[in-house]
Amino acid sequence: MTTVDENAVAIDGGIPNQLALVPDAAALLEQQGYQGCWTGETNHDPFLPMVLAAEHTSRIRVGTNIAVAFARNPMSVAQLGWDLQAYSQGRFVLGLGTQIRPHIEKRFGMPWSNPARRMGEFVAALQAIWSAWRDGSKLQFEGDFYTHKIMTPMFTPEPSPHPFPPVLLAAVGEAMTEMCGEVADGLLVHAFTTRRYLDEVTMPTLARGLARSDRQRPDVEVTCPIFVVTGRDEQEMATAKSAVRQQIAFYGSTPAYRKVLDLHGVGEMQTELRELSLRGEWEAMGRLVDDDILAAFAVVAPVGEVAEALRTRCAGVIDRAMPIFGKAAPETVARVLADLVGD
Repeated sequence: MTTVDENAVAIDGGIPNQLALVPDAAALLEQQGYQGCWTGETNHDPFLPMVLAAEHTSRIRVGTNIAVAFARNPMSVAQLGWDLQAYSQGRFVLGLGTQIRPHIEKRFGMPWSNPARRMGEFVAALQAIWSAWRDGSKLQFEGDFYTHKIMTPMFTPEPSPHPFPPVLLAAVGEAMTEMCGEVADGLLVHAFTTRRYLDEVTMPTLARGLARSDRQRPDVEVTCPIFVVTGRDEQEMATAKSAVRQQIAFYGSTPAYRKVLDLHGVGEMQTELRELSLRGEWEAMGRLVDDDILAAFAVVAPVGEVAEALRTRCAGVIDRAMPIFGKAAPETVARVLADLVGD
C-alpha cells in the first residue's frame, strides 16, 4: 500500500465530529497543507462528518480513526465505505476499532467474543461484499461470527471506478496487532505508544501477521498520533508540558496500557495513576509524569526544532503522523506546521 521512506512522513490532522464545524475545519486543514483528516467515534457518528469533509476538500484523505466495528455489522459498514469512497473520489480511509467489552455489550447492545478473530472475519466479510458488488459474483460468505449470503440486484450499489477503501485497524494488544498485519491495509497506533515500544513490540508483532499473509512491510501503512510539546518561549513550553503530562497520565491509568510502561521500567506508575484517577486527583496524576517519561511519549523541542524531531521519531517506522499539540498557541502550531508541510 505504501513505501516506507525514512525521510518522509505524511502529516494528518483531526477534525471535530460536530457536523456544523466540519466544513470549515476540513477546508482549513487542506489549506494549511495537511495530507489527511480524521474523525473518531465518541459522542457523535463518525461517518457523517466524512461526507462534509469530502465535500469541502479536494485533495486530502478523509478517514475514521476510529469507527467502532462491533457496534455495526460488515454489510452496513460495507455500504458506508462504498458510498464514502465514491463521494470522496477515492479519498476515503476506513479506520476500525473494537472498543472494549463493556461498551459493546452495555452501550451498543451487541455481542462480544474473541475480538481479534472477530475483527479478522469482519474485514474478510467487507472484502467479500465489496468483491461481489464490483465483480457481480455471488455473495457467499459464511464465518464463525458473520454470514452474508444474499445479494440481489436491488440491493447492489452502482459500480465504482475507485479501488476498495483501505481498511486500517486500531490495535493495542499483540493479538490485534498481528491480525492487522494479516488482513488490514494499515495499522492505527494508539497515542500511548513510545518509539521503543514500536521498535521492540509493535513492529515485530505486525511482521508476524504479515508473514502469515505472505506480505511485506510496505503493504501496510502505519499511522500514529504523536504528542508534541513545544513553544516559542519558556511560558509556552511550560504550558504545553503540563497539558501533555495530563494526557499521558490519563492514558497511563488504564490497565490495558500498562505493558508500555512496563517496557520502560515504570509499570508501577500505572497502579498509582489508577488510584489517583478513582479519587479524581487529576493534577496529581500529571505530576507523576517526569521529564524522562514525557520525552519517551512525546516529541519535546523548541518550536524551530520540532519538525526535525518529529521526523526523527517517525523515521523508518511511522508512515503518517498526527501531531497532538495539547494547549499550544495557534501561532505556535502554525509555525511547526509550516516547517512540517512547507517543503
